[in-house]
Amino acid sequence: MASLTSISQSHTILKKPNFTPSIPHNLSSSFTPRDLLFSKTQSFKLPQMASRSYVVSASTTETPRKRYPGEAKGFVEEMRFVAMKLHTKEQAKEGEKEVKQPEEHSVRKWEPSIDGYLKFLVDSKLVYDTLESIIDKAAFPIYAEFRNTGLERSEKLAKDLQWFEEQGYAIPEPSSPGITYAEYLKEISDKDPQAFICHFYNTYFAHSAGGRMIGKKVAQQILNNRELEFYKWDGDLSQLLQNVRNKLNKVAESWTRDEKNHCLEETEKSFKHSGEILRLILS
Repeated sequence: MASLTSISQSHTILKKPNFTPSIPHNLSSSFTPRDLLFSKTQSFKLPQMASRSYVVSASTTETPRKRYPGEAKGFVEEMRFVAMKLHTKEQAKEGEKEVKQPEEHSVRKWEPSIDGYLKFLVDSKLVYDTLESIIDKAAFPIYAEFRNTGLERSEKLAKDLQWFEEQGYAIPEPSSPGITYAEYLKEISDKDPQAFICHFYNTYFAHSAGGRMIGKKVAQQILNNRELEFYKWDGDLSQLLQNVRNKLNKVAESWTRDEKNHCLEETEKSFKHSGEILRLILS
């Protein structure tokens, strides 16, 4: 009898064409007409205003993504911006760091020595040997993009050290700053390409800018203005740098924002290691 009663009630509903299902006042955006039980001959339409208010609500929750300094020009500009902030005001107009170490003063205030400069050149060669070996082996495919860029310094440094030896100077063995940095570069290159690319960028680009100023000043003070091979490039340096900028920007296009930020965060370590090697000039 219970089933017959249900059938009878269904027929009663079907016979009333003006029947309108009751719609709850708290109808949610996920509600669909099929959640109601009524015949196929009936139709149901969401109220026009309810649909519109849902779309407006969704659009108002969207917020613009944060833009990083230099991002509009490419990732290299982001790296440059971070690096410049880590200079002192004596070193660069954009610098924000306080002077704490002798090498952080303007190069005009430096008092280099031959022995200290040789230590610097030897440790620098070890670092460039390491960087160029890592690029050549290419544990990650992106490293291969930076082979034969024209910025390589290892062979140039070898010629300079040979010249010093011919002048009667004893060439020292690599010291702790260079050895420590070289080992760190090997370590991160095998597991952290974003961090390694940060060191690659800062090492080569810093040498092409501030490094040249240092070389000129040292040459004036202790080398009778001799220009070392370390500060010479085959071809137009500005074009060589631009070529590498383009490659770096292209590589970074495939990185997530988190990976880019991780690369930028490595800048401080790059400055720490390079600063310790630079300090050898004044030892």
